[in-house]
Amino acid sequence: MSDQRAPRLPRNVLVMTAASFLTDVSSDMVNNLIPLFLANALGARTGTIGLVEGVAESMSSFIKLLSGWWSDRVVSRKPPTVAGYTVSALAKPLLALAGSWTAVLAVRFGDRLGKGVRTAPRDALLADSVPAERRGAAFGFHRAGDSLGAVIGLALALLVVWLTQGNALTLSRATFQRIALFSAVPGVLAVVVLVVGLREVRRAAPAAGRPILGSFRAMPPAFRRFLLIFGLFTLGNSADAFIILRAQERGLSVVGVLAMLLAFNVVYTAVAGPAGRLSDRIGRPRLILAGWAVYAVIYLGLALAGAAWQVVALFIAYGTYHGLVEGNARAFVADLAGAEGRGAAYGLYHAVVGLATLPASLIAGVLWQGVGGWAGFGPAAPFLFGAALAGVAALLFFLLLKPFRPSVLSA
Repeated sequence: MSDQRAPRLPRNVLVMTAASFLTDVSSDMVNNLIPLFLANALGARTGTIGLVEGVAESMSSFIKLLSGWWSDRVVSRKPPTVAGYTVSALAKPLLALAGSWTAVLAVRFGDRLGKGVRTAPRDALLADSVPAERRGAAFGFHRAGDSLGAVIGLALALLVVWLTQGNALTLSRATFQRIALFSAVPGVLAVVVLVVGLREVRRAAPAAGRPILGSFRAMPPAFRRFLLIFGLFTLGNSADAFIILRAQERGLSVVGVLAMLLAFNVVYTAVAGPAGRLSDRIGRPRLILAGWAVYAVIYLGLALAGAAWQVVALFIAYGTYHGLVEGNARAFVADLAGAEGRGAAYGLYHAVVGLATLPASLIAGVLWQGVGGWAGFGPAAPFLFGAALAGVAALLFFLLLKPFRPSVLSA
């Protein structure tokens, strides 16, 4: 009787998944509490919170563009991967010293700088490490490990909050500082795992350098269409900080917020792996389209939510969207771009997402609380905006990329 089990994933996939797991333990202990720290301890408005999140993510994505392009010009992708994880591990504990929103922005900039340096070469190295027919499984496994780390990190943060301030509605500065300092431990462990365990994949000598913008023009037409549509979707996909603030606005305590985030990541973890394997069989575009449809429905629900439990239920279901889209979108980039320009393709992908994230978060903050003397449209507005853009992006994706046709990769 033959063994029908799938072959074990390569060493590099396991090592990078372990590093992402530990990094997310570190990141999700502290990063999800930043909007509450800004609003509760520092008195920042939603527009300022949107600025902090948007600038940090956009700068990260610009660095991803450069690092992805550069990783195609050199033989080794391990050094920028390790360097990026190191910068992030050293930056996050500095949040314990932040006394203003500008200081938080500076630390977030350092953390996102590290993410920007590592993400594109890491994703390209991950794609290089597996055959094309197992790419969805590899990225799904990696995203599942990533989100499992978030579950552990949130559980640790929840424990610290409960022990230090009970079921309080707002987050204290002292609680946040303890969590920020503790986040250094798993972050440093992630760097050790990569230094010891990650292996470079042998590649052909890099091709002659192509200008960064030329990299976009040289990409296949289907990739360029996907990138533009994904950018439109992201313009309505503001930082999840606004969902956290929406939950608190509906009366959820800090412990309740962390429990909600933990449950969200459990769903994300449960969906990501099977969704990646399923995409290897039925195609990634179908699952991306399904994920965007789920997103539109959930954001519409968040706009209409009248009680904290409704926000909690919707946010937990939101993990389905992430599980369907996050890993499969990255695997789809590799499918469309080809091996030679894979690093540049990931850089372009992350750059477009990040450049759309800044206005997305600024728009969300202004729609919620306004700017200057204008009071905005209220807390429902950013979610209605996000649901509308998700619907438009899904329609364009269906019309221009024809996700139910097997020829999509050669379009």
